[in-house]
Amino acid sequence: MDVPSSTSPLRVAVLADSDTRWKWGALTARRISEDEAELTGFLLRGRATPTARQLAEVGVTADELREVTGGEFLRAIRDEGYDLVVLALVGGAVQAMLHGLAALRLPHRPVLVTGYVGVVYEKLADGLLLRHGADIVLANSRHDADRFRAVYEGVGADASAVTEAALPFLGGAPYEQKEGRDTVVFAAQPSVPESRADRTYLLRRLVEHARLHPGREVLLKLRSKPGEHTTHLEELPYQKLADKLPGGLPGNFRLVYGHMGEVLDRTDLLVTVSSTAALEALHRRIPTVVLSDLGVREALGNHHFLGSGLLASWDQLDAGHRPQPDEEWLARQGVAADGTYASAFDEARKRVAELLGRRPELPPVAPYYTTTTAPGYLPGILARHHLAADGTPLPGAAVENEPTGVRRLVRDAVRGAARGAYRHGVQRIAPVIRRMGAL
Repeated sequence: MDVPSSTSPLRVAVLADSDTRWKWGALTARRISEDEAELTGFLLRGRATPTARQLAEVGVTADELREVTGGEFLRAIRDEGYDLVVLALVGGAVQAMLHGLAALRLPHRPVLVTGYVGVVYEKLADGLLLRHGADIVLANSRHDADRFRAVYEGVGADASAVTEAALPFLGGAPYEQKEGRDTVVFAAQPSVPESRADRTYLLRRLVEHARLHPGREVLLKLRSKPGEHTTHLEELPYQKLADKLPGGLPGNFRLVYGHMGEVLDRTDLLVTVSSTAALEALHRRIPTVVLSDLGVREALGNHHFLGSGLLASWDQLDAGHRPQPDEEWLARQGVAADGTYASAFDEARKRVAELLGRRPELPPVAPYYTTTTAPGYLPGILARHHLAADGTPLPGAAVENEPTGVRRLVRDAVRGAARGAYRHGVQRIAPVIRRMGAL
């Protein structure tokens, strides 16, 4: 493997498994590395691999972008000489890549960084322990940093990797009320809530709000189009529910896509159940509401906003209520509405520089989960990514010679068709089977 000279630009790799994680990973890499760093993006092949449209909507570019399997990514790290690797993946995939990287036994291994794409409201211990072993585990706020350290220390694991930062996509101009503009945006989530009844209820209330306020523009901000997947499965897209809504849709109601920051540029009130979009809006001081209509429950994630002052119902919103955020809560959540966001990544940048300066003497990758600490859990996680319990490729998983030319075009076309069939099965066939099973 080539070792970069002291004058060559930093080589950074980001591995992501969905559009939102690509956005988080690539922006994080930009914020914690040198301005002239070369960024290579790797999209992990799977059910949520982003489409070209989703990537364009995210709006984050790389010097090179390719779709890979876990094994192909590990070979790229072995052969191409990266200095910094950001793992923007679900917890199990992070753990698999950490063990795969450890098994490579590189003499000059890269610095490894991981974290969370947004609000951490479920599977805290599980997700964190699956991320243990990275050199840096980024926390998006002081609140998260405290919780992360408590989890690691609670199992006797090294907590020194936890590094406080912020969500990398906060930004935009501070909110200003524009004369003649009155726009309410509901930020939808793919899997919150899950049931048809709850999603139909939220859609109905949003449409009723538009009818109650005919002079107000009401937008339903959607993450993906039917057939596309994002970080979470969406079996009941709002687009399809809207088509079946009795009475149709009022003229001041629209479904919108696009970059969240651009939508927030014209938002006067952001409404959501628990989307990270709430933190983006709060950072810009846009009036924000976290809905309590379906209860304040861990399954919804809105319990994360306890103490924020933002919880309210559609009845209250229809009557004109606008909650005021609690300033102390905002500060602990890292939204930095006070203007300190510019320094939010200083600690992470300093930590990265220190670790890069220690190469090649970085210690071996050492996750908390091993065949000694979790012999009934770890092998299954690694096997899902075609790795043996020691992190090496399972027999038949390693493909040293990738097809080229026509063979590669045919292979990629077959994979694309297979992914489309999978998404059709998840969104169309699986819900029907479940409903039949409930009869």
